[in-house]
Amino acid sequence: MTREVRKRPRGRTTITSKHQVTIPAEAFAAAGLTAGDSLQGRALGPGRVLFERVGDRLAETAGIFDGIYPENAVEVLRGEWE
Repeated sequence: MTREVRKRPRGRTTITSKHQVTIPAEAFAAAGLTAGDSLQGRALGPGRVLFERVGDRLAETAGIFDGIYPENAVEVLRGEWE
């Protein structure tokens, strides 16, 4: 018994009863998205929703001050307290 596959115009999707949407493969690739990305959505008006990737603030800023202070800077400051 073969299962009938519904044909849908390329690039289109349907909203499920649980408000879920599958992003068409072409749009997914063109946006540079990857599985596991966190997205934030906002309405731009009737029938228009914008989804933007939300970055991990900690991962984006971790290590930006590396090299500013010498490796022993904390020990030097503690030595000043004595």
